[in-house]
Order: sequence, then C-alpha cells, then structure tokens
Amino acid sequence: MRLSIEAVLDYGFPAPADVLLQIEVAALPDQLLEAQSLVIESDHPIRAVAGEDGIGQRCWARAEHRLVARYQATVTIDRPAVRLDLLPATPAARLPAATIPYLLPSRYCEADRFDHFVRRTFAGLSGGALAIALAEWVRDNLDYAPVAPGGGALHTFAERRGVCRDYAHLLVALARAAEIPARCVSAYAPGVDPPDFHAVAELWLDGAWHLLDATGMARADEIARVGVGRDATDIAFMTIFGSASLWGQRVRVTRLA
Repeated sequence: MRLSIEAVLDYGFPAPADVLLQIEVAALPDQLLEAQSLVIESDHPIRAVAGEDGIGQRCWARAEHRLVARYQATVTIDRPAVRLDLLPATPAARLPAATIPYLLPSRYCEADRFDHFVRRTFAGLSGGALAIALAEWVRDNLDYAPVAPGGGALHTFAERRGVCRDYAHLLVALARAAEIPARCVSAYAPGVDPPDFHAVAELWLDGAWHLLDATGMARADEIARVGVGRDATDIAFMTIFGSASLWGQRVRVTRLA
C-alpha cells in the first residue's frame, strides 16, 4: 500500500510560545518513507528530538503571532496481514521490560478501573482472540461523535461516544486491564472521516506489536505510524506551551496506485 500524505497547520498566538510538533511519519521497517518534507514558517531555529521509544521524531518550534507547518510525504506500507485470533497470550511475568510501562494505568487510560469489567465480560478469552473481542466491543458500543475535552477512557466508557483518540484510549485501557501491553499510536490513514490526524491502538501479542483501529475506519496494512506513547499526552500532533487559536488545519491521505 502506497500513501500520499499532506498536512497543513495554521495557528495564531497571542503571545510567544514554544510548540512541540509530532506530524512526520516514522521511518520503520514496515513503512518505507519514499519522500517527505516539513516546512515550518518561523524566525527561530527548529530542533528535532526523538519520539517515544525512539519511534519517529518531534520538532520544537518557537511561535510568535503565527505558526504555519506544511508536511508532505509518500510512504509505502509493507505490513503483512496477521491472524490475530491465532496469537497466544504472554504471561505478564514473561513480558519484555520495554512493554511493562504499557501494562500500567496512565493519565487517560485508567486500566485499573476496568479489571472487573474485563474479567467478567471476556471470560474464557486470551491472547489475540481477546484482543479482537476488546476492539469489537469498543467499536460496537461507542458512537463516533465529539465529547467534552479532557476525558479519559473511563469518561468515554460512561459517555459511550467519542472520536478516534477516545476509541484508542478505551481499547488500550481494556487491553491493559486484560494484561495485554497496549499503547496509543498517532497515525495517518486513508478513509478517515472526517479527514484528520488519526489515533489507533497497538497491542503486544506473541512477541510483536500489532495495530488495531477500534473505529473500524483503517486496516492495519494502510496505517502510517507517526508516534507511540502511553496515551494522548505522548502522541499529540501539537503540544503548545502557552495559548493559541486555530486558524486553519487540513489533512489529506490518498491511496496511490
């Protein structure tokens, strides 16, 4: 799968502020960057830093009055389909050290609050079969619609609605409650409606990370990862250390022949 990606961010600032951007596709073995360009209009130097777990990169910028960022990329996704339902569970005590932070509760993924629900609702399931059941439950029980900002998985569980970030938070929290390491992933994908930056989950099964989009809008073989983290705090496409106003934003992801 080859994708063409375009993103434009245009924000106004009432006072100078530092901005941390995370909008570049990560160079990884299963997603080959054929070409990419990030242009940021700024009178100050731009500095790149590594993303969480060394995946992708963030970019520091200094904004005064206005910040415009334009990103373009062509990426080939080479990610073979995997029968998740056949993957076995890994006992928690045998998990790799790097996955343990993704087994614990975080600010927006309150996994400890879902233990009883998961054990009661998904009794008898384990491994990949459990992961699929969790994703299907989130997809079938939420409506895709905005909710009050700032809520985590518990808020989404109560509201039964949300955007892609909320779907990812809830799936990640449920997976962690089921002793499956899970992390949030910022991404680009075709078919996202409305077109925007996308958020999905990635679960550790049988020695590898596997992408799952609980919204059902994107397949694993057409998702281009940008960054990973514990929750939306780590994967935000833009973190502003100050205040700003949205003047314009556009994301377009197109499948190429």
